[in-house]
Amino acid sequence: MKHFAILLLLATSAAAETKWAPWIEADAPFFSSSLDLRDADPNAVPMNVTPRGIVLNLGHDCWACFDTELLRVSAVWKGKGVTPEALGPLSYQEAGNFKTLGGQSKLPKPDGTLLLFNGMYPGWQIGEGITLADSREAQPSVEEPGRGPLPADAGRFTAVRMTSGGVVLEYSVAGAVVREQISASGEPAIFQRRFHLDPCGKAVTVVLARMNNDGASMPCAHASSLPITFPVEGSVLAAHIPAHEKPVELAFAFGSGAVASLAEIPATPSPARWPQEVATKGTRSTAQDAYVVDPIELPFANPWHRNVRLCDIAFFKDGTAAASTFDGDVWLIRGLGNNLANLRWRRFATGLHEPMSLAIRREELFVFDRNGIWRLRDTDGNGEADVHELFSNAFPQSAETREFPNSLKLAPDGSFVIAKGGQQSSTISKLNGSVLRVAADGRSYSVLGYGFRQPFAGVNPVTGLVTAADQEGHYTPTTPLYILDKPEYHGYLSELLPKEKYPAPIAEPLTWIPHQVNASAISQVWLTGARMGPLNDALIHIGFNRPELFRILLNQRGTRPQAAVVSIVRDFDVPALNAAVNPLDGALYVTGFQVVGWGTTSKSLSALARVRYTGAPVTLPREIVPMDKGVLLRFDVPLKPDTASARASYTMESWHYRRSWQYGSPQLKADDAPGRDWLTPSSAYLSKDGRSVFVALPEMKPVQQMRIGWSLATPEGVPVEGNAHFTPYELTKFDPAAEGFGPLEVDLTPKPPLAQTTAPASVEEGKKLYQLMGCMACHATDDAVELKIGPSWRGLYGKKRDIFKQPSVDATDDYLRESILTPATKIVKGYEKIEAGMPVYSGVLNDAQIESLILFIKTLQ
Repeated sequence: MKHFAILLLLATSAAAETKWAPWIEADAPFFSSSLDLRDADPNAVPMNVTPRGIVLNLGHDCWACFDTELLRVSAVWKGKGVTPEALGPLSYQEAGNFKTLGGQSKLPKPDGTLLLFNGMYPGWQIGEGITLADSREAQPSVEEPGRGPLPADAGRFTAVRMTSGGVVLEYSVAGAVVREQISASGEPAIFQRRFHLDPCGKAVTVVLARMNNDGASMPCAHASSLPITFPVEGSVLAAHIPAHEKPVELAFAFGSGAVASLAEIPATPSPARWPQEVATKGTRSTAQDAYVVDPIELPFANPWHRNVRLCDIAFFKDGTAAASTFDGDVWLIRGLGNNLANLRWRRFATGLHEPMSLAIRREELFVFDRNGIWRLRDTDGNGEADVHELFSNAFPQSAETREFPNSLKLAPDGSFVIAKGGQQSSTISKLNGSVLRVAADGRSYSVLGYGFRQPFAGVNPVTGLVTAADQEGHYTPTTPLYILDKPEYHGYLSELLPKEKYPAPIAEPLTWIPHQVNASAISQVWLTGARMGPLNDALIHIGFNRPELFRILLNQRGTRPQAAVVSIVRDFDVPALNAAVNPLDGALYVTGFQVVGWGTTSKSLSALARVRYTGAPVTLPREIVPMDKGVLLRFDVPLKPDTASARASYTMESWHYRRSWQYGSPQLKADDAPGRDWLTPSSAYLSKDGRSVFVALPEMKPVQQMRIGWSLATPEGVPVEGNAHFTPYELTKFDPAAEGFGPLEVDLTPKPPLAQTTAPASVEEGKKLYQLMGCMACHATDDAVELKIGPSWRGLYGKKRDIFKQPSVDATDDYLRESILTPATKIVKGYEKIEAGMPVYSGVLNDAQIESLILFIKTLQ
C-alpha cells in the first residue's frame, strides 16, 4: 500500500487478462456505497452525502439508497446504479492508469435520473413535528456528514435480510422494531415503501421525500389500519403515525397513478444464489528452507465472472476459511491444509463496502467495512448468508475516501479492535486515523490510539496485547510499530490543519523500521496455536511494498518494552495484507491484493499462499538485546566458534529521523548530516552453549535506529546470515555469567573499521557481503519491481546509467567501485530525491571485499 498514492500499478497476472462481469451484478439485490447528493438540487443541504448507504436494486433499472445512520431513504433514481468513483468499482475491471482522489471531491453519485430524495435529517422522528436539521454531534468540521448513528433510543439500524420476496431492511425506532421493503413497478416507475411496525408507545413520523422542484407535491398513496396524517415542513412530505399497541402494516406509494399495497413483508430466507463450488489447488514448494511458500490458486474461473481480490482470511475451528474481497464478497474455502490438492470455494455473501478485514468469534463470522462491523448469518443452512446483521456502527465513518476500514481483530474478552484510515483532505473528523476497541456487545467503543496516518493493528489472542503499525508519509518519518496500552497521540496531522502544530505529546513507537526494510507497513499476527517450529507464538509483522514477513523480537528486560525486527520470508508473490493460522495444519496463510497506488513488488493482483515450516534448521535469532556494552544475539542453532567470535563477522550502523510535515524523513547521522554513522565492534564472544554471541561496541548509546548484521555459520557449514533493526531506548546491563558466557572481561578498546579480512575476492564472498552489509535492504537482485530506495543490481553491469545532472556512464568496474566507496558522486537519475542515504563505505570495505561485491553484481544478469 505504498503510501496510498493515486496511480494504479500495472501488474501481470492471469487474472488481469480476464474480462470480468460488471462490478454491480445484474441480480445483486443490494450493495453498499456512499452516495453524493450535493448537486441534486440547488436548495439541497450542502453536505448531503450518505457515508454509509445500502443501495437497493429495485428492478426496472430503479435504485434506492437507505442511510443506515439517519434511517432515511436518501434517494431513489432510475438508471445504472452509482457512478464508479469509489476505489472498488473504479479499479475492478483491469489494471491501468485510473485515479482515485482523496477527500470528498469525487464520491459515488446516482447514475441516472433522480426521482426523489431527502436532505440531511433523520428519516424517522419521534413526535408529531418535523425537523429538517441534523441534530447529531458535529465533527470538528461541521460540514462533515459522517457524524455516526442516531442516539440508540431514537433509532438503530439492525440488519439486511435476503428473503424469497426481496431485501428487507430491519431497524428500530423509539424502541419498536421496523421491517421495511422498498419496491418499484410499472413505467413510469411507481415506488412503494412497505412497513411492518411492532407496538410502539410513542407517536413517530417517517419522512418520505422532498417535493418536486416546481413546488408540486409528489403524488403519494397510502394504506394503513391507523389514522395517518401527512404533515409538510418546507418542501418535505412526511407521514405521522400515532402510538399503537399492536403490530401494524403501512404502505406508501409514489408516482403518477400510485396505489399502495399492504402485501405482507416477506420473512422466508432467499434460496441459494451461488450453489456451485469452484475447485482450485495449491502447489507444495520443493525448497529446502526452513520456511517455504506454497502458492494457492484463486477461483478466478468462476460461473459469475467475478473478480476475486482477497483482503483477509480467517479460520473456523474445523479449518474452513472465510475470505473477504475488496469488492464486497465473502468466500468460504474448504480443503486448506496438508497437500492442498482439492480446494473448494463457495461464495457466502456479497454487497459489502470495501471489507478489508474479518474475524471469527465463537464460530460466527464478523466483517469490517465502511458501514461498521457486520455479523453474517446463514439462518437456513443453505451455505449462504441471508442476514447481514449490523453488529456495530457505534463509531462514525466520514465520507473521506481514505478512511479505509483497515483492521478488525478479535480480543480474548470478545471485544474487537479496529483500525481506521486517517488521511483527510476535505474535512476533519474525530476518529479518522484511530485504533478503537469496540465492546463485546457492539454498542460502545473506546479509543486505544489516535493521530495515525493509515494504521493496521494486531491483537494477541491470549494476552490481549494490542499492536499497531503506521504508514510512512507526511508526519510519519518511517514505519513505526507501537504497543497500544493507553490512548496516546501518534503524530499525524491532516493537510487541512496548521503544519506541525501537534495537539498532544507524540507517542514513541516500540521500534522504528527503516524505509528500505519495510516501506509499507501492514498488520500484525501472532502465531498462537501454530506449528511453525521456533516461531510458535511469535509476533509477525507484515510488509506490503516488498511482500515480506518479519519476526518482532520483543525485549521486556527493562522498564519499557523494546523490539528488534528480522526478516523471515521475503519477495514471495502475494501483495500481502493479512494472515491467519490454520488450526488444521498450523501453517500461516497470507493473502492480499493490490489496487490504485498501493505499490507492491508482487506481480499478482491478488494471491493466497501458505507459509509452512519444513523442519529444517531455523537460523533466525530468537532474542536480540541492546545492552550497555554492546548487543546480545541468541540463536536456536549452534554456531561455528571461530566466525562467531570474530568481530569481522558483524556490522553495525546507527541513525535518526526527523518528523515533519514533509513526506518521510532522511536518515541522519548524529551530527544531523544525511547518512548513517558506521559503528565498529571492538570484540565478539560466543556463549558456553555455542548458541549466543555478544558483540561489544564502545560507547553504546540509545538512538532512534540501529542495524546489526551478521555472517556466521553452524559447525556443519550452514550459513547463519541476516540483519536486525531496532530502537535501543534503554540499555540493559550486560552480566556475562548470567547470560551464559561465564567470567568475561569485555574488550571495549576502540578498533579501526572491521572489514579488514584476508578472504580472497569471490562471488560467494560478495553474496555474503550483500547480506552482511545490509545491501539487500535497498537493492534487488531479481526481476522484482524496484523499491525506489536504490537501483536494482539485476542486469546492472555493463549497462548505460543515466546520472542526475551529469553525463551518462557505463556500469563498469570503476563505476561500481566509485558507487560503493562514495555513493553521492554519481546519483542515478530518478533516485536524487531519495533521502535515506547510502552509507559511505570508504575505509569500511577493503579492496578484496569491493572486488567481491563487483563479482557478485556481474553474475546478476
